[in-house]
Amino acid sequence: MTETYMQVALGQFFVQRFPLEKDEKLRAWDAADEYLLNDVAPKLKLVENPRVLIINDSFGALAVALHTLNPCSVSDSFISLMATTENLKLNQLPVNKAHLFDSIELPTGQFDFILIKVPKTLAYLEDILTRLQDTLKPDTRLIVAAMVKNLPPSVWQTVERLIGATIPSRAVKKARLIYAQPDQQRDVPTNPYPIIYQLENTDYQITNHANIFSHKNLDIGTRFFLQHLPQDNNYQQVVDLGCGNGVVGLMFADINPQAQLSFIDESFMAVASARQNFNHAFDGRSAIFKVGDALTDFEPDSADLILCNPPFHQQTTIGSHIAIRMFKQAKKVLSAGGELWVIGNRHLGYQASLKRYFSKVELVASNAKFIIVKASS
Repeated sequence: MTETYMQVALGQFFVQRFPLEKDEKLRAWDAADEYLLNDVAPKLKLVENPRVLIINDSFGALAVALHTLNPCSVSDSFISLMATTENLKLNQLPVNKAHLFDSIELPTGQFDFILIKVPKTLAYLEDILTRLQDTLKPDTRLIVAAMVKNLPPSVWQTVERLIGATIPSRAVKKARLIYAQPDQQRDVPTNPYPIIYQLENTDYQITNHANIFSHKNLDIGTRFFLQHLPQDNNYQQVVDLGCGNGVVGLMFADINPQAQLSFIDESFMAVASARQNFNHAFDGRSAIFKVGDALTDFEPDSADLILCNPPFHQQTTIGSHIAIRMFKQAKKVLSAGGELWVIGNRHLGYQASLKRYFSKVELVASNAKFIIVKASS
């Protein structure tokens, strides 16, 4: 049975993962969350009305536990922010007990405590730390928390380079904290993000924010997908599901000028990148850009084609549950005769999963690493 009550120095709180999955076995927090909350609790009492900033709170465990301080919480994940709101409600707390911000617009003003859960992407940490400079005071306590397995030397080096000297804690339950002392005399380099490059074999300029997968160049899976995109005048309403920087939808739009594109991702940086890339490529052509939970808000029978490169991780958890949920939703959103095109690593077995929801599943193309599958009913 899934553990849902988190006991820390600040109290006991009910916290669960979102979206809800049947037979969920994973907790909505980890030992690093517990360590961070237990460590910071006595320190908070030493500061009158401390202003607290949380970065990368997976499902709201930190914000819920610190609700009496009305913390600001920043995330690039729509689902993480949604989970924070829902977990506040589950604890009978007003949702305004945490002030939520997406990764594009950070809160202003200075903070007494900045609590950071290490993100999966080092570039995102670098971007956030660079943009947080104005929030630091000489006595700001910046604490970075992670499971030891997610704490490579590059994280320490990035924090020291952009914030100041660091002191590590001892490891507790395979979790560790890094305490950083702001160095007001340091020279902070210019933020290298977003990164801009020319999309190979095209005239299109691509802008990638820091938390984009393969943010420096085109990844090999997307490159393979682009070689096999369908072209047909019957594709009118088209969704780039889990769009990332929007390159798949952009290149589909290039060869299908009649299509109305919708770009959807749960990453704020992904959708911001997709919007910028599409608008730069097609001046005056309209498209829909949405940050959200996959196809949850799409009407039934509203799409002729869905293009999808499903993520196989949520935060640091690896699995196929996100892809399977996307396939199930796509079945409802596709109109009669509509198609779902999916690319994935060969070992993920997407063909078998798709056959649970679609009567017709065809292999479009494959190479040593990837397969492209077309599913329809």
